[in-house]
Amino acid sequence: MEKYKKIGIKLTPQRLAVLGYLEGNTDHPSAEDIYHELLKKYPSMSFATVYTTLSTLRQKGWLSEITIDQGKKRFDPNMSDHNHLICTTCKKVVDIKIPFNLALPEVAASDFMITGSHIEFFGICPDCRKNNRYYQEETEQCA
Repeated sequence: MEKYKKIGIKLTPQRLAVLGYLEGNTDHPSAEDIYHELLKKYPSMSFATVYTTLSTLRQKGWLSEITIDQGKKRFDPNMSDHNHLICTTCKKVVDIKIPFNLALPEVAASDFMITGSHIEFFGICPDCRKNNRYYQEETEQCA
């Protein structure tokens, strides 16, 4: 709890539950995912509390928001520099911790002061390939 005090928000039991769920989480959960998981232990928790807590944490720089598809925001508590690999079938997101030194040419920056970058790679994860005959046949043809 001591480490969360520097966030600068009131630490209610519900907010602590959200923070606890996010700590070390690499699944890039949505607000709905977090809500349904925490509801098991905190049956009186509202979705609004989870969503507001996530929004506040994002605004304070404690997590980032990832938009993989239009209907679902996902959240990433890992604020270190990293990129993502996203399955186009099941929407699984995997952290890529290998740095990519990608420099944007000045002409493309349009007088922007670049403060960061994020790369997303898209593909089909091993589980989706294994469970879908189409992907299995395509892989066999490539071999």
